[in-house]
Amino acid sequence: MTFDTIKLDKGLYTSDKGFTSSLEAIDPSENYKGTELEGLDAYERQLKRFDIKVKGPKSDPISKFFQTSDSAVLFPEFITRSVATVVTSKNVVDELIATTTNVDSMDYRSVQCEAIEPDNAKQSFINEGTFIPETSITLKDRLTTLKKSGRSFVASYEAIKSQRLDLFSVTLKQIGNYINTCQLSQAVEVLAEIGTVDIYSIESKSISYKDFIDIYTALAPYEFNTVIAETDKFNSILSLDEFRDGAAGLNMHATGNIITPYGAKLIHCQTNLLHNDIVAFDKNYALEKVQLGNAVDVDYDKIIDRQLERATVTSTVGFNRIVDKAVLYLAETA
Repeated sequence: MTFDTIKLDKGLYTSDKGFTSSLEAIDPSENYKGTELEGLDAYERQLKRFDIKVKGPKSDPISKFFQTSDSAVLFPEFITRSVATVVTSKNVVDELIATTTNVDSMDYRSVQCEAIEPDNAKQSFINEGTFIPETSITLKDRLTTLKKSGRSFVASYEAIKSQRLDLFSVTLKQIGNYINTCQLSQAVEVLAEIGTVDIYSIESKSISYKDFIDIYTALAPYEFNTVIAETDKFNSILSLDEFRDGAAGLNMHATGNIITPYGAKLIHCQTNLLHNDIVAFDKNYALEKVQLGNAVDVDYDKIIDRQLERATVTSTVGFNRIVDKAVLYLAETA
């Protein structure tokens, strides 16, 4: 069977593998090495089969997908890839998490690891026949809260069928941005959950360089490598004289990455969850992302049937703190 004789149907979306993986199983890319189709995946070969151009000023209208029943099956994957381009490659949450766990059920209970305190460092040397110190790893006492975020289409097929796919892809990426914003809010909410997280008091509304020194030492033995701040505190940090250092300025202008004087990544969030406080942490130990199903889920059946006004694009995730001591909450006291 060659790529231009494959029968496409909705069943490819119902597989646990997902659409592209199911298509790859039928039409492996390795069969095309040394041909003009090398470098394309199974989905991209189908676009070529039906001569559908999805990028550039000469991209086809949306109606091109619906010329045949087979080509219509490709449209939900186009939507998925357009949104996933933002969700999977431009999601600031990826700069906050230590690991991602994929699950197939809403009932997921993570583990929590007991921190190894600096005071216990002297006990790290073990003599023959002596007790080996223990680190407790236990199940959390509650299930992970998974939340769905996304958008539904409100335009009818008739209204958008003549629109170019390149332009439509831009509007879909906006949904990806919205999903990213929702996931950032979830992550911040879990990181800033008061209880077992240590609190450091900031005596004024403006954070000082001394505060950064104290944060650095307070997080030890964990690394101070990430800071999340809402707008006022974010502006306060950027106003520090140390940020006007030549090397820091060159890095900021060259890469767009905002790094604190201690090398910690500075993340801006627009939520009100922090109440103008700050969270500092070690991203290597602090947070687990739990992903239900695919990174992006699309109502493929409705979209194939052109019922766009009732179709949805969503993502369902949750977050867990792994090691509480790897997180420090900075609260304003004045």
